[in-house]
Amino acid sequence: MSSLKEATALLEQSLRTRRSLLGRTRTGVTRESLERLSQTPVAQTSQPSPGETAPRQISNLKSEMPREARLAALNEAVRACRKCEHLAAFRTQTVFGTGNPQAELMFVGEAPGADEDVQGEPFVGRAGELLTKIINAMGLTRDDVYIANVLKCRPDMPKGAPGNRPPTPLEMQRCLPYLREQIAIIQPRILVALGKTAMAGLTSTDESMSAIRGRWFTFENIPLLPTYHPSYLLRNGSNTEKRKVWEDMLLVMEKLGMPISEKQRGFFRSAS
Repeated sequence: MSSLKEATALLEQSLRTRRSLLGRTRTGVTRESLERLSQTPVAQTSQPSPGETAPRQISNLKSEMPREARLAALNEAVRACRKCEHLAAFRTQTVFGTGNPQAELMFVGEAPGADEDVQGEPFVGRAGELLTKIINAMGLTRDDVYIANVLKCRPDMPKGAPGNRPPTPLEMQRCLPYLREQIAIIQPRILVALGKTAMAGLTSTDESMSAIRGRWFTFENIPLLPTYHPSYLLRNGSNTEKRKVWEDMLLVMEKLGMPISEKQRGFFRSAS
């Protein structure tokens, strides 16, 4: 039996265990999707060296699966999630993430808003348009990076109430394992936390964004840089505030070894 089929069998076994622990009859992952996963072609691997144990070989199976397949399986689990019943009842759909599974740079926001809840993709509203402009100014596109949120459901709102609310610490704590797994699959070189709430969800810090932006942290041994959420710039759109975010992006570009032109270095230097 191929290593991928063994990995698929392990995944199916883990889902059965999850059903047992949670007392649920469905996980959202269908047998058809597991069969398609088992038929995904993968490169042949060499035989284990003499003395290598079977447990070590099995531990490597997960990393041999294509990242797209692993993300798809995780997305199925997210879609079926009802850890927060109030969010599951309120959401139109879950918002998993979008972008390049091989991305070196990953942006993490706090939670989907109304636009994201409808379209099923993170950062598609006005704040998302601004984030796209920031990414483009770096010389990248949304297809080059990966974008996700700590919370995969839109936080519920009173009926008829406008706008969005930030997720609670408990909601983010319950959802964080999904983001951890996304990050483990994608293996970005750098994480950018968009806003204080996202940073709190990742690190539990309660420091203000003005106190922590521009400073490097780590999450799962990956460099993590907090910066202002694009919605902050929509409310405070002076060049002074834009420059702060852009200086953070210059730090990211430098750490990734990206070329930076003099024009890029000079963005938003003039006060307004």
